[in-house]
Amino acid sequence: MATRDDALEPQVQVSDVRALRALAHPLRNRLLGLLRLHGPATASGLGRRVGESSGSTSYHLRQLAAYGFVEEVEDQGTARERWWRARHRMTSWEAADVLSQEGGAEVEDELRRQQLAGHARVLTAWQAQEAELGPAWAEAASLSDYALRLRPDQAKALTRELSTVLMRWLAEHPADRPAEGSDLVSVLVDVVPLKEWPA
Repeated sequence: MATRDDALEPQVQVSDVRALRALAHPLRNRLLGLLRLHGPATASGLGRRVGESSGSTSYHLRQLAAYGFVEEVEDQGTARERWWRARHRMTSWEAADVLSQEGGAEVEDELRRQQLAGHARVLTAWQAQEAELGPAWAEAASLSDYALRLRPDQAKALTRELSTVLMRWLAEHPADRPAEGSDLVSVLVDVVPLKEWPA
């Protein structure tokens, strides 16, 4: 089994729409998420988790590697069974950079759809598992929404401030390194402008 000695880089800032297009593929996005969450794995192990063949997952891992999102774990596995690891804990991009490139609007739209679907999966899983987690987690869990009136520059400043706090917590409590007595926690942060609050 591969080790987790190599710490992941905190994040990668991507500006190339081709790299984001590679990441916008739903299976690739899911494979990268699993490597970030659980640490190194083989294509066949990932294939079993996602219900795909090892040939399919191997192909998509190579595509992720071509753009620097994942890499082979050195000195692990064989020519037939290679281990892969994520290189970064998270991927970020500036929407303006992406939208200014040809095909960027489509890529940005697909990535947002995947993020929204991912948030829905996490919240649905939490609701389904809540009874098994115990009273301490029932008290600790939080679903919060806040309505503010901000200018775009203020919304960006708020996002930066929240991200700074979360990056510190992520560095101290990475998901791929379980600690005694800890459970997996998802923190979803959305700062979205609305013309009108939904009824």
